[in-house]
Amino acid sequence: MSQTKFRMGRLDHVHIRVPDRELAAKWYADYLGFEAVDKYDFWARGIEGGPVQISADGGKTMLALFEASEGHPMAPQVTGVAFSIDAESFIDFARSLPNGINGPSGQPLHINDIVDFDMCWAYNFADPWGNLFELNCYDYERIKADLIEAEGVEPVRYWPRALYEEYKK
Repeated sequence: MSQTKFRMGRLDHVHIRVPDRELAAKWYADYLGFEAVDKYDFWARGIEGGPVQISADGGKTMLALFEASEGHPMAPQVTGVAFSIDAESFIDFARSLPNGINGPSGQPLHINDIVDFDMCWAYNFADPWGNLFELNCYDYERIKADLIEAEGVEPVRYWPRALYEEYKK
C-alpha cells in the first residue's frame, strides 16, 4: 500500500536538446504542427540557454527546446516521447508519408512503418537530432478499416497477436 498522498499531475513538457533552437522550432512546426507558446517566450529571449517552449495542443503539453552548449552538450534523449492524436489526424499523417520525417534508423518514414500494438496503432520516428518520438492512435477499429484495410498497409508487429488475445480473456 502506498504511503504517499502525492499524485503526479499531467505531463507538462519534455526537455529536448538541439543544436539550434530556432531551426528545431521550425522543423517541429513544419512537420508536426508545433507552435511557439508565447507565454514562455521570455525564457528563450531573456535567459541565456533558456528553452523555446513549443506545443501542438495550445500549450497543454510542450517540448522545451534547449540549445546544446559546452555546459549542456548535445545528447539526444533515448527514452522517447509519445503523443496521442485522433483517428483523422493519424490517417492524415500516415497518408502524408514519406514527407521528410525519418524513422529511428534514419531512413524515411513510410506508411507501412505503422506498428500494430493490438490496442492502438503507432509510428516511431526521430527528429533530425536523434530525439525519439511515438505517435499513437487508440481508435483501433477506425484505423484498421480506414487506413490499414483501405490502403492495403502491412503493419509491423513486435509480438504475436495471440498474446493480446490471451490477455483479453
